[in-house]
Amino acid sequence: MRSTLFDAGNQERQTTDRWALQSSKMLRCVLNPQAPEIVSAAGAMVAYQGQMDFSYQGSGGGMKLLKKMATGEGANMMRVRGQGEVFFARHADEIFLIQLEGDAITLNTRSMLAFDSTIQWDIRSLGGAGFMAGGLFNLFLQGQGMVALTSDGPPMLLDCSRQPTYVDPQAAVCWSANLQPQIKNDFKMGSLIGRGSGESFQLAFHGPGFVVVQPSEGPPVIQGS
Repeated sequence: MRSTLFDAGNQERQTTDRWALQSSKMLRCVLNPQAPEIVSAAGAMVAYQGQMDFSYQGSGGGMKLLKKMATGEGANMMRVRGQGEVFFARHADEIFLIQLEGDAITLNTRSMLAFDSTIQWDIRSLGGAGFMAGGLFNLFLQGQGMVALTSDGPPMLLDCSRQPTYVDPQAAVCWSANLQPQIKNDFKMGSLIGRGSGESFQLAFHGPGFVVVQPSEGPPVIQGS
């Protein structure tokens, strides 16, 4: 049998790395009983080899549970354990990796693909609004381990230390955890900013750190959904 499908570029790339990009759109993770489990976005697994067990990732109770119930953030995560390799992807988005070394990062929940279970997570609000007040919410990750994120198109990193940086909330992928973005309201320009659907605010970043932006504002909004 002959086919370009059998070219080396289409085959699994063998590596000893626990986390390895098979392509810009496919991630391969190696699991064994001695290695940390992996927390991933529900539905992000596209294939696996060996013996794997998938279970719902609980909140741990307390305040984190209340936040999940009130916001819906962090609700669609699963925990993966086993022996073998598991492959993650989502909507053919670009995938990039960040190694946390005791530090922290904040990310748009829908950009989270997977992370080591050694990393602590929490739901944080933006703009000073409490989680019961209908604010904007994101995922805060801190600790030791790898984080895999997705971007709808090639991601761009912006340095926020030189001047104020304003980002459409739907285009923000992740940012330095030390940055405290504020909500900037441009009501008068609501019909001209962002997706052109009346969106009238951006996230304002300024300080030592970075923000990663995707060249997209997410999937189109379906009216009536």
